[in-house]
Amino acid sequence: MNYSLSGADKEENFNQIYEHFVNDIYSLCFSFMKNTPDTEDAVQETFIRLYQSNKEFESEKHLYGWLIVTASNLCKDQLKSWWQKRKSLDEIDDTIGREQDIDEMMELIMKLPDRYKTIIFLYYYEGYNSAEIADLLHKSKGTVRWYLKKARELLKAELQGGYVDGK
Repeated sequence: MNYSLSGADKEENFNQIYEHFVNDIYSLCFSFMKNTPDTEDAVQETFIRLYQSNKEFESEKHLYGWLIVTASNLCKDQLKSWWQKRKSLDEIDDTIGREQDIDEMMELIMKLPDRYKTIIFLYYYEGYNSAEIADLLHKSKGTVRWYLKKARELLKAELQGGYVDGK
């Protein structure tokens, strides 16, 4: 696969990249947004930004990292918006209940504070180690390991029936 989005083959390269990564980016965005319409918007915006960037990536890993960081930041920005804050918890809970394609563990991960979601996704679903995640997210290795530890504690508490504060 070619990781360049400049030149004559831009559209063909973009289509290949999109087909290869769209499901992973969708899963990540859904873990933040918790509903299909907002997730689809975030995925679309992520790939629009990729297309408009005309970037050349060194490797698949570099491209994937860019997509993960971009999608995560878009979701966080959307969640901070005034409109998103006004949504009721009931509306979000109803939407989660209708989603058929999400497994039990992903539901637990969605309950985690935002700072843990991306790291857990990359570590457990994508197989990155803590050093690679630190490089991708521009965080220290210690911070990534701490977030993984806290996220595991929160998931364990939830599995045992008592979700704790994620601070």
